[in-house]
Amino acid sequence: MMVRNPRTGEHDYEIVPLSPEQLAKVAFAMRAKQLEWAARDASQRAALMLGFGDVISRHADALTAALTADTGRAKISRIEVDGTVSLIRRWANSAEAIIAAASAQNRQTAIPGISTATRLIPYPLVGVISPWNFPLTLALLDAIPALMAGCAVIVKSSEVTPRFIGPLMAALAEVPEIPLVVIEGDGATGAALVPLVDYVAFTGSVATGRKVGIAAAEAFIPASLELGGKDPMIILASADPAKAAEIALRASVVNSGQACQSIERIYVARAISDSFLAALVEKAAAVRLNYPAVNKGDIGPFIFEKQAAIVQEQIDDALAKGARLLAGGKVENLGGGLYLRPTVLADIKPDMTVVSEETFGPVIPVTIFDSVDEAIALANSGVYGLSGAVIAGTIEEAEA
Repeated sequence: MMVRNPRTGEHDYEIVPLSPEQLAKVAFAMRAKQLEWAARDASQRAALMLGFGDVISRHADALTAALTADTGRAKISRIEVDGTVSLIRRWANSAEAIIAAASAQNRQTAIPGISTATRLIPYPLVGVISPWNFPLTLALLDAIPALMAGCAVIVKSSEVTPRFIGPLMAALAEVPEIPLVVIEGDGATGAALVPLVDYVAFTGSVATGRKVGIAAAEAFIPASLELGGKDPMIILASADPAKAAEIALRASVVNSGQACQSIERIYVARAISDSFLAALVEKAAAVRLNYPAVNKGDIGPFIFEKQAAIVQEQIDDALAKGARLLAGGKVENLGGGLYLRPTVLADIKPDMTVVSEETFGPVIPVTIFDSVDEAIALANSGVYGLSGAVIAGTIEEAEA
């Protein structure tokens, strides 16, 4: 499979997805390796994992370069690498206490002379299917605690962003005791992985997550599914409109809006709506595209070209149904990369796809409300649930 470069548009990288037979061999090998790993106590696993964190630090430049090529962004790529080291250290330093706290002994029952105890047994093999928006972070976010629990892990990362796999596996080779492997593959590879493992952790779209959940049920294994969102932000009349605009903009466009917890709907109180919109449009216009230099500017290209088309369709649908365009609005092809300046839309209606479907781009649809009850009802409408935000004059009002 040829892989597209998000900054140039060229298909300049190639992967070879594992066949079902190859994948089965990997699973068999990881199960064998897990036996020795699980026989170590948590402190021994922690020592090896801390060593792995140190190795990643030494390989940081190579990993960052690969992630930059994968995603078209530089600064967030380095943040991913540094964050992964912190993730490893946090779990390595806390797992032993977590396991001990959950391993209750001599718990008295209602029957005299009979007590119970809890013994934790790791799932032998965990499968992780990870997405393209944060390739390294989301490949290892579930894998690290699974490893600390004593599991072996196979990660099938996205075929859209596979360049980081080589440098990561080179780092992992320096700590061969750790039963972790990250493999190349596409959707078919992910589907083939589910029946080979004892637990599957998936991050991605609702549509694919539903398929993974069904496959896990058919295999009689548990699944954790972290799916898409249409995350709302409610801005109350007591909020500072200029500060709220700054927060709303950043929460909507960081990583070009390609994050599941990105804010994708704004509900603002009518009393401050004019000031809020004026500040939001002014701040949106000041955002610089991360082009042509990868180390300059504020937001980079779409990582996945199909996502750019989806976002443009949503904007066009909104405009056709009467929305007002206050900033941005058109995907631009710059040097082969696909970019969208922060796009602010007003006069939003419920039947617009930009307010009902996940966007995954730097688009900010703004709706004005007259009462808090109305804002809550609008925020809770729709089929998605993931994250959300409230901005108010005080923490207590926001929490209420």
